[in-house]
Formats: sequence, C-alpha cells, structure tokens
Amino acid sequence: MTLEFGIDTFGDVTTDAKGHDLSHGQVIRNVIEEAKLADQVGVDVFGLGEHHRADYAVSAIEPVLAAIAAQTTRIKLASAVTVLSSDDPIRVFQRFSTLQAISNGRAEITLGRGSFTESFPLFGHDLSDYEMLFEEKFDLFNLLSRNEKVSWQGRHRAPLKQQTVYPRPETPMPVWIGVGGTPESVVRAASNDLSMALAIIGGPPARFKPYADLYREVREKMDAKPLPIGSHSPGHIAATDKEARERFFEGYKVMHHRIGRTRGWPPLTRDAFNQEIDHGALYVGSPETVAQKIAATVSVLGTERFDLKYSAGPVSHEVLMDNIRLYGQEVIPRVREILSGK
Repeated sequence: MTLEFGIDTFGDVTTDAKGHDLSHGQVIRNVIEEAKLADQVGVDVFGLGEHHRADYAVSAIEPVLAAIAAQTTRIKLASAVTVLSSDDPIRVFQRFSTLQAISNGRAEITLGRGSFTESFPLFGHDLSDYEMLFEEKFDLFNLLSRNEKVSWQGRHRAPLKQQTVYPRPETPMPVWIGVGGTPESVVRAASNDLSMALAIIGGPPARFKPYADLYREVREKMDAKPLPIGSHSPGHIAATDKEARERFFEGYKVMHHRIGRTRGWPPLTRDAFNQEIDHGALYVGSPETVAQKIAATVSVLGTERFDLKYSAGPVSHEVLMDNIRLYGQEVIPRVREILSGK
C-alpha cells in the first residue's frame, strides 16, 4: 500500500496579529484556506475533528468539508474523528454519503468515542451509557455501510426493518476507527474490516507497536486482506528547530492548560515540552528534523498513513499556513527519500 500523508485540525481558535482571539466564523473560513493550501502542496488527506467547546470552532464537520471539496481537486476529506456515541448513525451515514457525492468520491470517516464528553449532555445522552452507546451505534453504522437494506434493534433508538437509507454512495466510503490504546478497539477495527488510526499524543510512538502488531495478527488469522494503519500526532514545522519550538510552545501551552484544568494535568514546563519533542509524540522542528522523526515512526509501526495535527492552541493562521507549506513541499518528499534509502 502507498504511504499517505495527512494533516488534521479541530479548528482551534487562533489569534490575530495583536494576539486577540478570532471569531469562530473567521477560524472556519481560515480552515478552508488551510485545506486549499494543503491540496496545492501535495498533502494527501485533510481531516477535521468534531468538538463542542469554546476553544474549537468546528462542531459540524461535514459542511466545512463540503466547502473544501468545492474548492479542491484531489485531497481526501476525512473526519478526525466523528463522535459516533453522541450522534445518530443514520444521519452520519447520510451526511457523509452526501459529502462523497459532492467531493466525487473523496470522503472518509473516522469513528470514535472522542476524547471530550461535552457532546453527551448537549445531545441528551447519559454518560453512564458511554460504552453501550458506542457499541450499539457502531453496530448500526457498520450495517448501514455494508448493506442497502438494514434490519436492526437496540436500546437507544427505534428499530429498523429492511430500511434503506439515502443517498446511496456511488463508491464505497473508507471507514476507520480511531484507537487511543486499548486492545479491544484494535480487535474491533480488525475484525470488522475497518482501517485503524492510532491517536499517539504522548510518549514514544514505538509503544504503540504492539497494537499495530495485534491488528495485523487478527487480520492474518481471519485470512483477510491487509488494510492500512495510520497514526496521528501533533506537530509544527519551521525553518529551524529553534524557530519551530518558539512558534509552537506558547499556543501549545495554552491548549495544554485549558484541557489540563479538567483532567488534573500539571502545568506544562519548557523542559517537559522539549522532552516530548525529543523522545515523545510531538513532531516539532525543521523539515529535516520532522521528516526523520516521521520516517522513524512509520518504520517502527509499519503504518501506511501519517497524519500531523497541525494546529494546537491559539497559533496564528499565517503561521499555520507556513507550517502546511513546509509539510507538503519539504517534509513529505524528504520522508519518501529517507524510506527509499536515498
């Protein structure tokens, strides 16, 4: 399988030249411009993650991806992720089938539970049903994506009997499962013929090798065809290592503090930040530094896709555009050179 390179964002609220937060509307318009640039510089996949918080502008993935589809020609358009537990599987299927039509076959879905829980009370769900909601809704979505007529019954929605859901996609939509590090999620993806996206946001990427190995082992025991495995990690690229660290640190620290207040994380220090770059899951540095680290990760995990979360906290749109340009024009070609032995 061909190695693919993606970028993704949650629509992090960014700042203007004076350091003031932009409106959610302006951030969304900027995200569309960022995706257009990614298409132009050779990035393979553009992903949007769903959140329902003040610090992220993207809560409805599909209309933003549809706007991007209308202004791009080749880049794949993906969710990163769709929080299936608090959504309706039928509506998710319909929205992405529509996006598949608009984009002429470029839509992809990554399903997951999500790392935040705001969507559950927002849409009237009880967090005590967290596991059951995902299991039931995943089961229904899986049936919808494979069969024209579906019969299904569960606890959290009305049953279906030989129901067809429209519009029907003209071509199959690739479906991935986002995995944060549980063997159960790995086995679910492999046994249901779905690709797996590893969310590697802290610690050495090599610690996820057992999950990649488990996925392939399950597929082999099923005598099933290989499917791609991807990994997702945050990062930032600038002309030099020093500049990249300086441009990324303050925004990343703000994001870390916002999330950490509810999760009990200690304040982010510069030493901890540097440690995560040097030995962990942050891909921050010059094009050569980031390319070498991506190549090492792809080699140890044997993955077929690498996604860089290019936004993290209130970093300016102009800086993000420079990051995307360097990723597409310098990092991606250099990774391919490294992996080919040049």
